[in-house]
Amino acid sequence: MRFVHLIVVAALVAAAVHVYKIKFESTVQAERAARLRAEIRRERDTIAALRAEWAQLDNPGRIQALAQRHLPLKPIDPAQIESFDRLPERPPAPAAAPPGEAIANIVGSPDGELPTGSTAEPAAAGLTETTPVMPAPAPTR
Repeated sequence: MRFVHLIVVAALVAAAVHVYKIKFESTVQAERAARLRAEIRRERDTIAALRAEWAQLDNPGRIQALAQRHLPLKPIDPAQIESFDRLPERPPAPAAAPPGEAIANIVGSPDGELPTGSTAEPAAAGLTETTPVMPAPAPTR
């Protein structure tokens, strides 16, 4: 009989330890949940403050005042607006010259714009994947 009492006492102690362990874990989880709720509340408050600040910065009256103060803009004159039928026709696109006339294209460019050096076909310009392209030297003053 004494042996049965020891087994019952041991079972009760094991059950008490198990219940204590479960209670401790639930307390830890409850504290973690409370911390997360507080963090979420802080984040929501921060988001609300940032939205209020954005609404203030995005105010059209404020932007208009800044534009008038810092930009040299003038009101549009109605005489500046034309209809599409009064606009001149688009000039025809220039014909593509053969690759051998690249220098003539640069010299004869009407708008003075220099090409960037990139071509649609690297082999046509004498470049291969192993040929390094050197940048143009900076202009000196």
